This record gives sequence, C-alpha cells and structure tokens, in this order.
Amino acid sequence: MVVEAANIAVNGAFAVGGVKEQKYVTDERAFPLVLNPNFNLDSARAAASTIAANKEWVEEELLRHGAILLRGFPFSTADNFNSVVEAFGRPELPYVGGAAPRTNVVGRVFTSNESPPDQKIPFHHEMAQVPEFPSRVFFFCEVEPAEGGETPIVLSHLVYERMRSAYPEFVDKLEKHGLLYVRILGEGDDATSAIGRGWQSTFQTKDKEEAEKRASKLGMKLEWLADGNVKTISGPLPAIKLDERRGKKVWFNSMVAAYTGWQDARNDRKKAVTFGDGSPLPEEAVLGCLAMLQEESVAIPWQSGDVLILDNIAVQHARRPFKAPRRVLASLSK
Repeated sequence: MVVEAANIAVNGAFAVGGVKEQKYVTDERAFPLVLNPNFNLDSARAAASTIAANKEWVEEELLRHGAILLRGFPFSTADNFNSVVEAFGRPELPYVGGAAPRTNVVGRVFTSNESPPDQKIPFHHEMAQVPEFPSRVFFFCEVEPAEGGETPIVLSHLVYERMRSAYPEFVDKLEKHGLLYVRILGEGDDATSAIGRGWQSTFQTKDKEEAEKRASKLGMKLEWLADGNVKTISGPLPAIKLDERRGKKVWFNSMVAAYTGWQDARNDRKKAVTFGDGSPLPEEAVLGCLAMLQEESVAIPWQSGDVLILDNIAVQHARRPFKAPRRVLASLSK
C-alpha cells in the first residue's frame, strides 16, 4: 500500500520509508510511520537541527500515526540520542514511580528495562500505574540485538474497541471501578526481575519519610513490611481514557503487564492488579486482552541508530526476549 503523497516530504527534510512489518489502520495510515532523511546529513548535530526545525510537522505526524520510526539518520551514541530528545523542546519527566530497573546514561537518557535478556516485558503504557505519566516515550537502538529483542507496539484504541466488543460487561466494570495496582519492592534494585526496582531508586531517596511524601504525590500508599520490603498501592486509577486530541477511547493501563509479568520472589502476579474495588480480575478477559494486543501489534527488528518515538496516550509497547548484545536507551517527556 502506498503512503499518501502529502506525507512524502516536508521542506525537503524527510522522506517516508517503509518496512514489511508495518500495518495500516482503517484510514490507511501507516503504523508506525517510517521517516528517512531526504538528503545527506553528515552529522548527528545536523540531523538533530533538522528535526528541531521541523518538530511541529513531526508532532503533527505523530498525532496522525501514533508512532514514528526515524531510520537512516547518523545517530550512533547516547549523546546523539539526547540531542534528538532535546530537539522537541518538551520538558523531561523524571522516572519516579516506575517499576523497571534503569540507569541514567547522559542528560535525559537512561537505559531501558535492565531485566535479563530471557525475560519478556508485557504490553503497557509507560507509567500507567501512576497519575503522572509521560506524553512521549523515546527509544534509541545503540547496539542492535544479536537475535530478537524487538519492541512491539500497538494502537490502544484498537484494543479498546475489540475488548468492548468481546467483553462488554468486563469493560463496563473497568470503566466504573478502574484498576488497583499492588507491588512489593525491596530496598535495593533486583537485576533478576523485570519489576526489580527497589524503593530507594523508585522514589530517589533513602529516607522512608521522604519516600512516603513522594509516593503520596504519585497517588501511592506505602506499607512497610517486617522483612524490610515495602508494599506500594496505586489507585484506583482509570483503565480507559479518552484521547481528546483524537476523539477515541484508549485502553490505557498496565493490566496485562501486571497480571502476566509482575511476578518475582516478592510479587504474585494475580494479586498485582485488581478491579478498583479490590475484586479479582477474570483471567479469561485478561488473557483475551493479551491475545488482542499480540494480534494488533507491530514488531520491527531494531537497527543500530534507530529512534522510535511513541505517543504514550495512544500506543502501548513491550519487549521480546533477546540474545545479547542489545543496548536500547530511552527518554521520557511531558
């Protein structure tokens, strides 16, 4: 299918590319939109300047498509990636309250989830389990995987529409009660777990009282346990949101991620997320949702230098297991 001619270039800066894994939604919009440089860019600085000069257009295309893959640009380092993020001029959103173990690399750039390569990370909107979540999620492939390691993405309004059709009573209850998220954190980070971020790095403090204050600002309650761990309780939070810019309801939650992935030495995945009134979720509906996410998703193999930009209200993402080496970096913006 041919992408609309109006999308071929803007001011000579970008050309629309394509990859076989792309999908097209009902109005024939590519998902994700793939942009290549329309002329030779001899440096990462020149590429970032080009993006900055055309950021309004890129933002408009992100609104239309939900996700953009920048491929073929001369980006090779974390510093290069940081310049791309800064080119959009959006304030940084600190990673406070998130579950994944991560390390700051440079500027606004940090590692993506550092859990072991054999672990998959289920679909989720970034930080959907806390009230303040990023508007934009940026990913950068510094070292492409030896095998696997894709970052599948999916349009959440399609998931909502399918769930509403298949499980109307379940969706009604979700819209009424929302979701409650429960997670048990150790003191320090646990690199063996995809949700192994300890409470000290989660709240960026070693002081329990300060942690409680910061948790409260995120709408979280903390319960200190006798073994030194802490139970975090978030919510109830809406599981479905209205994407006002697009006029569509979206499946905005971490339900599947929590129910299928929040499992480690401290956590029981089936207790990690419930309806907002505390009642358990029906496994059939949760696993049905997982199947829909997988069916609707797009997974493009990473190439070194790729930058993937996601509208976090419109798109969920995941991570497939991989064989090292693989180094994918991330950044969050308001």
